[in-house]
Amino acid sequence: MAMFDWTERPAAVLQQGGVIGPDERLPWPQTAAMGVQHVIAMFGATVLAPILMGFDPNIAILMSGIGTLIFFLITGGKVPSYLGSSFAFIGVVIAASAYAGKGPNGNIGVALGGIVACGVIYAIIGAIVHAVGTHWIERFMPPVVTGAVVAVIGLNLAGIPIKNMAPTNFDKWMQAVTFLSVGVVAVFTRGMVQRLLILVGLIVASIIYAVLANGLGWGKPIDVSGIASAAWFGAPAFSTPVFSAPAMLLIAPVAIILVAENLGHIKAVTAMTGRNLDQYMGRAFIGDGVATVVSGVAGGTGVTTYAENIGVMAATKIYSTAIFLFAAAIAIVLGFSPKFGAAIQAIPLPVMGGVSIVVFGLIAIAGAKIWVDNRVDFSQNKNLIVAAITLVLGTGDYTLNFGGFALGGIGTATFGAILIHALLDRSSPPGVSVADAPSVETRSR
Repeated sequence: MAMFDWTERPAAVLQQGGVIGPDERLPWPQTAAMGVQHVIAMFGATVLAPILMGFDPNIAILMSGIGTLIFFLITGGKVPSYLGSSFAFIGVVIAASAYAGKGPNGNIGVALGGIVACGVIYAIIGAIVHAVGTHWIERFMPPVVTGAVVAVIGLNLAGIPIKNMAPTNFDKWMQAVTFLSVGVVAVFTRGMVQRLLILVGLIVASIIYAVLANGLGWGKPIDVSGIASAAWFGAPAFSTPVFSAPAMLLIAPVAIILVAENLGHIKAVTAMTGRNLDQYMGRAFIGDGVATVVSGVAGGTGVTTYAENIGVMAATKIYSTAIFLFAAAIAIVLGFSPKFGAAIQAIPLPVMGGVSIVVFGLIAIAGAKIWVDNRVDFSQNKNLIVAAITLVLGTGDYTLNFGGFALGGIGTATFGAILIHALLDRSSPPGVSVADAPSVETRSR
């Protein structure tokens, strides 16, 4: 366990708002509390993705914890990251399994086979990167590309809380109350309370929601009956993969998107911590790939390093990998305990939506931070065009269909950013910068 030893930072560091690095940790009680916050940050998306694909959410939660432990072990505890359900799989899984969109996925086996194949390819890419380095990937995915891809992930997910997590006017106001609560905690508190801004803001908003909904009847009351009726322990419904060539060909290319996501996340953490994690890039890819294989074998979704948790780290300035051991352990408990899962699911939907707005926004800002920290020159037409097109493709969920294969917004933005940059990098003609060109208003005068 020597390689997992962390330097404990003194309490004064917390009060002064200093950065806690990957190889450092808070005192164990605060570390455990931060683990809870990371579970809450990942929970909504990790549960939502399997529901959209007809998978068992409890399996997804369980495998997110196991996958995070796998990632931790393969990276030697050097890369702070949580692995959760990847949204990049949703479109291809639905297409491969012909899922109708409601209830359990009756053809889940072929989807799992494709997920396993994707994980194998992802791990192979990681092995190549570990052997020869990251230069060949960085050539195709420089900071202007990775920053755009990370930002797009947050912007693409923005529609989930806005459109799907606030069905009534009261719910929309409660979303506002939630993200304002998080903002107040972030700005006006200090020390550990400020570090736990997502968790504390969620608790405050849930109390306000209970007063207004359960007490005054303004909204749908919080229902805790599911907590009482749920069993303390219960095994989730495992499924077995079926290896179908068409499904594997459809789902396996998602590995490229996962590489871009992981690369962007590591670059974001590098920028935020000031510590170069490139030497662990290959191992991070391998860890994510192996975790995806294990998840697919058990009946879970494909996993990815979670931008939601990158957002939490950006807000708290705590990058200790020790936190993710606690988060993973909690997720595994949730996976085997319907009662704990019911307790988190009892959190009001608009409150979870308000938290999602904050977290998804922080993801987008993390992408912009990659640009700033790497001094991306937006006076160059090439960088402007790559970033501009990528952001709109991803935010607008631009989808391309290739027969039975549908490439959604994150996919088109990822591949688009890589291809457009490669094209323009080879043929960047001299001329007036787009940024310096006169505006439409000026030209019309």
